[in-house]
Amino acid sequence: MDEYKSAAYGVSRAVREAKRRYGRKLETQFQQSGSRSLWQGLRTITDYRSPPSGLMNADESLANELNTFFARFEATSSSANANGASANGTIGAANVACAGPTIEQRPLIITESDVRRVFKRVNTRKAVGPDGICGRVLKACADQLAPVFTDIFNRSLTLGIVPSSFKRSTIVPVPKKPRPYGLNDYRPVSLT
Repeated sequence: MDEYKSAAYGVSRAVREAKRRYGRKLETQFQQSGSRSLWQGLRTITDYRSPPSGLMNADESLANELNTFFARFEATSSSANANGASANGTIGAANVACAGPTIEQRPLIITESDVRRVFKRVNTRKAVGPDGICGRVLKACADQLAPVFTDIFNRSLTLGIVPSSFKRSTIVPVPKKPRPYGLNDYRPVSLT
């Protein structure tokens, strides 16, 4: 029986010491100046666990929900502008006319050297846009592409019409949190 009592006393002493060490660890965590360590301490004390994410599965329904969620901004802006929707129902695909230059204004002219310089300064490490043309091609073929794009840009400025292909973008949902729970936990990043 003495052996049992000494073992029980040893266990209770070890538990007491472990609780003391744990309490000191929490105290030091609260005494640190960072708010991150404070919140970690509170989570540890309250044994808080974040709710499991219902949106972690990347299936077609999530993609459709995110598309509807992000498109609500485009739908409100296109309803204000009657020309914003095309005949097939895609938003932002039509050419939208803007006010052309008035008599007092000198029309803006873009030179071929300006376009060439911009193409040569394209960051080749950036992602491909919705047109599918990578930056490396624009940079390597700047001399050949500059005259064509100069004509397109100047015609657009003269007519006051922006081509629909210039207004397309790819929206990529980037999670704001490590485990997104709702549609608001995604940030729409536009690749143009």
